[in-house]
Amino acid sequence: MTQKRKFSLEKTDKETLSKWYSLMTLGRQIDEKAPNYLKQALGWSYHAPYAGHDGIQLAIGQVFERNNDFLFPYYRDMLTAISAGLTAEEIILNGISKASDKASGGRHMSNHFAKPEWNIQNVSSATGNHTLHAVGTARAIKRYGAKGVAISSQGESSTSEGYVFEAINGASNEKLPVLFVFQDNQYGISVPQKDQSANRRAAENYRGIRNLKIMYCDGKNVFDSMNTMFEAKEHIEKFGEPVIVHANCVRIHSHSNSDKHELYRDDNERQCVRLSDPLERFKIQLLHSGKFTEADLKALDDEAKKTISAAHKKAIVAPDPTPESIHDFVIPEPYMPAKYVDGTHDGSQGQKMKFIQALNETLKAEFRHNPDTFIWGQDVANKDKGGIFNVTKGMQQEFGKGRVFNAPIAEDFITGTANGMSRFNKKIRIVIEGAEFADYFWPAMEQLVETSHDYWRSNGAFAPNVVIRLASGGYIGGGLYHSQTIEGALATFPGLRIVYPSFADDAAGLIRTAMRSEGPTIFLEPKALYNDPLAETMVPDDFEVPFGKARVRREGSHLSIITYGNTTHMALQVAERISKEKGLEIEVVDIRSIIPLDKESILNSVKKTARVVVVHEDKVFGGFGGELAGIIADEGFSYLDAPVKRVGSTFTPVGFNRILEKAVLPDAERIYKAVIETLEF
Repeated sequence: MTQKRKFSLEKTDKETLSKWYSLMTLGRQIDEKAPNYLKQALGWSYHAPYAGHDGIQLAIGQVFERNNDFLFPYYRDMLTAISAGLTAEEIILNGISKASDKASGGRHMSNHFAKPEWNIQNVSSATGNHTLHAVGTARAIKRYGAKGVAISSQGESSTSEGYVFEAINGASNEKLPVLFVFQDNQYGISVPQKDQSANRRAAENYRGIRNLKIMYCDGKNVFDSMNTMFEAKEHIEKFGEPVIVHANCVRIHSHSNSDKHELYRDDNERQCVRLSDPLERFKIQLLHSGKFTEADLKALDDEAKKTISAAHKKAIVAPDPTPESIHDFVIPEPYMPAKYVDGTHDGSQGQKMKFIQALNETLKAEFRHNPDTFIWGQDVANKDKGGIFNVTKGMQQEFGKGRVFNAPIAEDFITGTANGMSRFNKKIRIVIEGAEFADYFWPAMEQLVETSHDYWRSNGAFAPNVVIRLASGGYIGGGLYHSQTIEGALATFPGLRIVYPSFADDAAGLIRTAMRSEGPTIFLEPKALYNDPLAETMVPDDFEVPFGKARVRREGSHLSIITYGNTTHMALQVAERISKEKGLEIEVVDIRSIIPLDKESILNSVKKTARVVVVHEDKVFGGFGGELAGIIADEGFSYLDAPVKRVGSTFTPVGFNRILEKAVLPDAERIYKAVIETLEF
């Protein structure tokens, strides 16, 4: 346990007071210098001054234990970062977006400070969303019995976000070691706190939640902030439950360098907050204590000035990021199968399985293979139930509640805490049911976007090792929120892998590869095929399918159907019908992997047949088939003897009545008609 401390001006030794003042004057001088870089066109185009938050930020950095704790600072946390150990040079490198910036190599906005090797995390510009990451990391701290806490820092206005409530609710429910710090300066840019909530203090919005301690302090006062932060950490270590520290601060300057607070704060208010300057107050306290003279403090001010000058000289000549580096760290290199290098087998080995059985058996096999594997989601682990469709049936019984457990009905929480838990250790692999149906995943999109660019934004320092399973598609009479596909929207985000198997063996092989790979994978499961005999195949025990490798399901020479998911089976039926009726052979290419995409196999098939129909379940307008058709037209135009035809859903929602569903979704008859038209062109 952290040794109990009680800080006061009288009881704190001069060496400690000198250290604190040095950190505070160093931070304030950089804070005031930052706008000059923008004026000189040197960078720091986003700067959120922290002046007025000095006491609480100094305390956050001092309570943080490097390599034990995990710190999630927000964009105003410059002094927090300095107090935690970042140097002036590292702060300036971040501000002017140099390649050697520890936080992101210039990829992320300035004023987003991080040092991954010390567990100071690179967080998003989406304010407050890192609360979920902190909760996920704290879950791992508790699960592995590690020393330390997760510290999440933010402004009070970001607590209005729904995912902040999800984070605090989840942390209290699981009794996790998280220290949430609300730095309350009473403004969200220009929006006053009274427009945010009925409670004057944002922490009161969380009053009544069980297993949650709420503490208040004067964030302008060094000693009150220090005592409160250390007491909060001691409480977490003693009782194993989260704490909110609500720190009253003032914002002396505008929200950022793109804001003018004169437009919404009058002269009197601005003068009052200047009079509350924590640094000036601390300076007066030190002088009145008799422990310091004006000359002592001036010497510390001058030393900070020299430090900043030296740091500036080094930072200004540091290399800038290179244009070609944009392609680095988009997504980590995946696990590469050693035995089934092309993701095929001869069908003679293994066991014949339905799609759902192949998933269930492979999940269990991978949990045995890697003891640092976890799964959670809605309904995944309640007695004999294993998800809405029982894909995870029997897993909690075998692997226990520590590895297989239910989550609140909160898709943001499910996804965000997966991102956070994976930060604790690179060995960890997480599988989540992102939502009960793919259509319900939209509340988690903010966290998915975050997950998609974590690896790139951190300059390769962190990739969320998360597989997001989603039951996708229609043909079950489900209607809205139960029968739609979302891969067209998801494919627009770089940094995600997206796979969509059509057969049991591919489902097994792709989930295995996804779970052994670093980085995030969206695993879309056509739920209509879970128990459909059409999707049954032999599945070798150790089958693996590489990402970005299509599979030719039927050879042909007269036309290519490029497809995936539910429509793969319809395409095969159409190919068989045309072979019997017309003696023409249709090639069916099941892409399996949307991102990365096997362009080579697609174009080879186009070159071979000269005619193409692109088929998928999603809407034709805006669907991923448009990308496939565009690639073929762009890179395979010289091979074509006919225009590329597309088949998919109508540009409408999917109706619940089976008559409406049939009118919306593609079927074998529509595919047949498109193939005949293309053959006859």
